[in-house]
Amino acid sequence: MCWLWIVMIFSSLYLLADASRSSRNTKNETVTSNEPKLIFAHVIFRHGDRNPLSTYASDPKSNWPGGLGALTNLGIEQEYELGKYLRRRYASLLGDGHYSNDNVYVQSTDVDRTLMSAAANLAGLFPPDDNQVWNRDINWRPIPIHSIPLDLDYVLYVGKPCPRYDHAMEEYLNSSEHANLIAKYKEMFTYLEENSGVQIRTFDDAQLLYNTLWIENQKNKGLPLWAEEEFLEKSDFEWVANHYFQIPTNTSLLARLSNGFFIREILEHFEQKINGSLSPNRSLFLYSAHDSTIANVLNSLGLFDPHNPPYASSVYFELYQSNDEYYMQIVYRNTSDENPLPLEIPNCGTKCTLKQFKSIYSAIIPTETFEEECQLPLYLRILEGNDIIVSYQWVIVMICIVCLMPFVAVISWKLLSRNRGNIVMENDNLKYL
Repeated sequence: MCWLWIVMIFSSLYLLADASRSSRNTKNETVTSNEPKLIFAHVIFRHGDRNPLSTYASDPKSNWPGGLGALTNLGIEQEYELGKYLRRRYASLLGDGHYSNDNVYVQSTDVDRTLMSAAANLAGLFPPDDNQVWNRDINWRPIPIHSIPLDLDYVLYVGKPCPRYDHAMEEYLNSSEHANLIAKYKEMFTYLEENSGVQIRTFDDAQLLYNTLWIENQKNKGLPLWAEEEFLEKSDFEWVANHYFQIPTNTSLLARLSNGFFIREILEHFEQKINGSLSPNRSLFLYSAHDSTIANVLNSLGLFDPHNPPYASSVYFELYQSNDEYYMQIVYRNTSDENPLPLEIPNCGTKCTLKQFKSIYSAIIPTETFEEECQLPLYLRILEGNDIIVSYQWVIVMICIVCLMPFVAVISWKLLSRNRGNIVMENDNLKYL
């Protein structure tokens, strides 16, 4: 009988413990289900390692296989590894892991090295398996990469002419702020010009020379003696080369008329994803671009510490859902870190709702079409001698102004007369009463 009681007591304790474990598991499951879920991402990445874009007159090392600006084998490998990283990072967005036009969209600037970088990246992101293999000797499958001509691209390459941007840039370059910087480094510019044989008058000129020397140094081709001191870490030359990346978006208006259209496109996609109008309902957008693209996007948002974004560096705009709420994060990966931390968005923190984000950056997000945003005011077009297209609206306005002028003149005359006194004509003499 005693043994029976002992068995019953232990059985009861076991059942209570099991119930407690079940309760804890249920709570854990509830917490897990409420955890934020990544539902959408836009990735901008720089191309891989390349040859210099230019040489200089006194450069004896001017032979570059593949030509100036060409992607190197190292650059291809860097992009392939980035693609493998993206496959790990966005496994939850890729479904079965195969490429699908309904799920992924890839765009590149219309430049050889970015197009090739996109292809290498996709080889790492979407390795073929099973029935996708079309040749046992090639572990690769072609994936579409979209691009448009540079002079029409105002979203990614920012090459389409924008008169209002050009005017704003001219104003900045003529500002006392920029003039003071040019004066500060004029002596260095002269030194570089005399030794390189290349005209160095602007930050663009200096950065292009710096980049050529930097690449030659990285490729173990050495530096010319005249450049060794200028190339020391934290030198004026390095500062100038890094500051170059801030100039294109150095004011709110410059940012709005350049990378503002790209930022607006991302936000529009995010809004469409949230309200269910995104078609196709994709989960991942990839953009293959340049160091200037990454620098300009980050600088437009006030998130840029002046430097040259390294090869295969990348920026992630990610949209998360937590129950019925949505927020976005921005991540910059400029090293090989597996889990880079989100950036601190000014006045928002690492997590920002779309409403907050749009409010913070309202000054740099265009509200009109590209053509409307980029059109100069009429008075500037007249002063600069630009062609003016006279539309019927302008004709109507001018006719109205001409018709109203007599009435304005009469009203003005009467008001003037009232102030000065009544006028009476007597015997051809003018008298004031």
